Amino acid sequence: MTAIRTAFPAAAASAQRLLSEPAVAAAWERPSALAEFGVTGLAGHLASQVLRLPEMLAAPVPDDSPRSLVEHYADAAWVDVAIDDPANLDVREHGERVAADGPHALADLVAATLADVPDLLAAQPVDRVVHLPWGPWSLRLADFLLTRMLEIAVHSDDLAVSVRVDTPVLPPLVIEPVLHLLTDVAAHRHGPTAVLRTLSRAERAPDRVNAI
Repeated sequence: MTAIRTAFPAAAASAQRLLSEPAVAAAWERPSALAEFGVTGLAGHLASQVLRLPEMLAAPVPDDSPRSLVEHYADAAWVDVAIDDPANLDVREHGERVAADGPHALADLVAATLADVPDLLAAQPVDRVVHLPWGPWSLRLADFLLTRMLEIAVHSDDLAVSVRVDTPVLPPLVIEPVLHLLTDVAAHRHGPTAVLRTLSRAERAPDRVNAI
């Protein structure tokens, strides 16, 4: 838990630096590298991975048992659904709303939120559980933070490609647990042999072993 509480602010700081890039503001009204997602909405979606945390911690502690991360991703409404599915439409519309005040205001808001994150996390008990209204189910705080780190890693790449800057290189304390999580979820979805072959035997690898 301590490692994740240290890693999340590092991931959030990386996202904030990317959102502050002049290239993001310059491309604000353009389409992104993701179908049906503009740069504006994508930037808002990336920012929301940081901005959601205070509201999650301000909500009442749930009394239901937290799910595992494999269960969380197995049941997520947005995994493997069509681009015009309501779950994906909600994500895009939420991103647009978050970014409605423009690129500079968004980057500043993330920076202000980030300044409070270490103290917010330090105040939480080790066994803190948070409720995900969009699940709807609960996760351990450490697991929730890891899901946000995964989102930051994936969507930082999406946004960087969209505005033609280098993808941020996340520090090992961030990217290593993210890659571990992706491997676990991919192995659950496609089987460990498929993941093994993808990483070690390209000639026998399946067409896809996507985790999300």
